[in-house]
Order: sequence, then C-alpha cells, then structure tokens
Amino acid sequence: MEINDLTPAERRVWEAFPRGVRVDFRTDPDETGAGGATWGPERTVRAEVLTALLLDGPRVEGRVPGLNLKGARITGPLNLKYAVVDHPVRLRACWFELRPVLYGAQLRSFVVNDSTLPGLTAGLARFDVALKLSGCRLTGPVRLSGARMAGGLFLSRSVIGVLPGEGDPEEAAEAPLQVNHAEIGTDVIAVGATVHGETRLNGTTVGGLVNLDDARLLAPGRTALHAETLAVGTDLRAARMEARGMVNLTGARIPGQLYFAQASFVNPDGTALRASSCVIGEVWLRRCERIQGTVNLRRSQFDLLHVSPGTWPQCLRLDGLTYRTLAPHLPAAERLPALEREESGYLPYAYEQLAGAYRTVGDETAARTVQLAKLRRHRRTLPRPARLWGLLQDVTVGYGFRPLRAAGWLAALLLTGAVAYATHPPRALKPGEAPDFNAVFYTIDLMVPIVGFGQESAYAPGGWYQWLSYLLIVTGWILATTTAAGVSRSLQRQ
Repeated sequence: MEINDLTPAERRVWEAFPRGVRVDFRTDPDETGAGGATWGPERTVRAEVLTALLLDGPRVEGRVPGLNLKGARITGPLNLKYAVVDHPVRLRACWFELRPVLYGAQLRSFVVNDSTLPGLTAGLARFDVALKLSGCRLTGPVRLSGARMAGGLFLSRSVIGVLPGEGDPEEAAEAPLQVNHAEIGTDVIAVGATVHGETRLNGTTVGGLVNLDDARLLAPGRTALHAETLAVGTDLRAARMEARGMVNLTGARIPGQLYFAQASFVNPDGTALRASSCVIGEVWLRRCERIQGTVNLRRSQFDLLHVSPGTWPQCLRLDGLTYRTLAPHLPAAERLPALEREESGYLPYAYEQLAGAYRTVGDETAARTVQLAKLRRHRRTLPRPARLWGLLQDVTVGYGFRPLRAAGWLAALLLTGAVAYATHPPRALKPGEAPDFNAVFYTIDLMVPIVGFGQESAYAPGGWYQWLSYLLIVTGWILATTTAAGVSRSLQRQ
C-alpha cells in the first residue's frame, strides 16, 4: 500500500506505527466507541490499512513498532486469518464496522478497551501475552475455541451477545462467548461482564483462576454457563454472580475454591446448578439466596462444603456426594431437612456423609442424631410389621442412640410395680419356705429375664396384680431385646 493512497487520518496512523506512538482521535477523554457509527472521515481508518501495517509496516531502527489507536472508526474487514503478527495491538474507544478475524493467527497481544465490535473470531489463535476485551460492547459472538494464550483472557465490564429482540436471529441463537478447549496460561478475568446467552468453557484449561465476580450470565431457560471438564489451576470465583439459566460444571477440577458467595441461581423449571462428578477443594455458597431450580452434586468430591440450609432448593440430587467437612457448624436438626429433599428418595449414604462430617469436627451428639434420623427415614420404607418393630425400638431406646430411655422406662415400671406390690403383697406359694417378700426385688425379678432373686418363683399375685406381673414380664423382654439390638448396632458402626 502506497502512502499517497492514505487519508489524513490514516497517514497519522502510518507515521506513528514504526515508533509505537499512540494516535488519539478523541475529542473527549472520557469518550468510548459507542458513538463510532457517526464519526466522520477525520477519525475513520480502513481496516486494510491496519492489516498492511501489522503484516509489513515500516520500521525505524532502535524503535519498537506497534499499533496504538484511540477513538478511531475502523471500516472494512480486519482479516488476520493465519497471520503472524509480531507487533502489539492496542485499541481503545474504537468502533469496528465488521468483526475482526484472527482465526489461526499468531499475535503478541491484542488489547481492545472500551470499544464496540460486532464480535470477534479468534478460534485456534495464539497469543504470546494476552487477549484483552475489557469494557467493550460486542454485539455478536466471540469465538475463541481452541485458542492458546500464554497470558490471560480479560473480559471485565464487557457486554457480549445480541440483546433480546435485536440483531441477527441466527447470531442471537448462537452462544455469544465460546472458549471451548482453550489453553490459558494464567487467568480468565471477567469481573462485571454481562453475557446475553450461553458462555462456553467446555474442556478449557486455565493455569490460574477464573474470576466471574459480579458477572451477569443471562440465558433464561437455557444454559448460562457450560463448563464441563473445566480444569482450573487455583480458584473459580463468582461472588455476587447472577446466573439466569443452568450453571453446568460437570466434571470440573478446581483444587482451590469454587466461590459462589452471594451469587444468584435462577432456573426454576430445570437444573440451576450442576456440579456432578467434580473434584473441588472448597465449595462456598455463603450468604446465597435460595436457589431457584434443582441442584445436582452427584458423585462429586469436596473437602469443604459451606452452605446454609436456607440456600438449598426444594429438589436436590446428592447421590454419591462426598465431603469431609460442612460449614457453618449448625445443629443436626437444621441440616437434616435437606436430606429429605433428595429426588431419589431415601439415600443411606447421604446420612452417613452428614454424620461423618459431624464426627470430623468432634460433634458425636450431632452424629448420633443424624444416625437416628437415618433409621427413622429407613423405617418408612419397610413393610408394616417391620415398621412396628422399628417404632418399638425407637420409642424404647431410640434405636440404641438413646440408651437412657430404657433406664427411664425401667425406673417408671420398677416404681409402679414396687408401689403396687408393697401395697398388696402377693401370696406365698409355699408358706414357711418362701423368703421374706421384697416388693422392689420382686418387680426386678419380673422385669429382668436374666436376673433371679428368688422372689418371682416364691410368690404368686392374684387378680389384676397378676395381669400387672404379665405386663412387667412382657415389657422387660421387649426392653431387653431392643436394648440388645441397639447395642449390637452401635458396636457394628464402631
């Protein structure tokens, strides 16, 4: 391209490029690229001029060339498909007529701030430093699948996607942010970003953290975040994130924190949060509102699960969920209702996990409460005769977890029998040979089947006192049997 073919605005850019000097077309320092469609020729630069500069632009010895523009209106296609660009690209407050194409290109860095673009195509591209699209309005899809970045991906404060009722219907149906199977060396930063449609991070590897703090992922009735088998080096942060649609993290690997503090999950007619088959260090759902939609955590492994009972929705899928500790530490009675919401019904493993979490922090009382609740829930699944036997064990000794109940029953029956027989002593079977009558030990003889003080065999009550003796014998056998069953169950757990 000859310099004589350039407009005055393009000549300024051409002359500044060899020295990497910034060219600022703005009339207001706070200006963004939002109004670029109406800018005149004094601020208009053809994309083919920029392409020529980046591929074979002039150079000045001792200076580092680079493209550094502010407030430009860029017309025509910026096509760098499969190109090798050794110069940094910095664009701010610019307006693009057409979508830049970087497919398969190799670039040092591509930094665009506070600009308006009809999307970006950069699949399989390589960035030696970083790709930055901060504060931008991208009205079409951003395609980054298979891209590799030695540095990071920055999307903070950007608005991505076609707004409902606007733009091309085909593009509106397409996922606006596609970063599938990409390799990112450091971080993905999308603080305060807004995506109208699906965000895809399937199979992506991130060396550092993913930060979605204050982001808005808006895909009602669809998938807002699709990040199956995402691998993160440290944390995935999404504090105060608003997700309308499903958040799908199936198979994700996050060694640090999955931090969803004060986040909002809204997908009332489907699954709001799916984190099944994941391996995550810590999961934080701290101070979240009640999740609207199903939560699926099946077969996942967490070291810490921080969630308040009020956060859980009405339907849970917890089959196979493993966690070591549960926070905040609350009484078992506050945690148990969540297990009643399991979609599959009664799951013994869910109760065992909760009991194990209480044992990990040394709260044996809460662990026993969970075990008792497990047996009571199991009782509802049994045939009627078995339910009656279970109810009897529950009332008498609390399935072995409430042994003092048996002592209370025994004391009450002992007092009743002792008072009754002391008031009306039974007759001796062999007068003159019977030992002196003792109402207390006579009652113990009736109630405790394996203990004998010689009182029961020497005396025989009459009338209704005889029926009282039958009641004491039967009750004693029942208490002894249920106590033995409860002790045996406790020994088996140990």
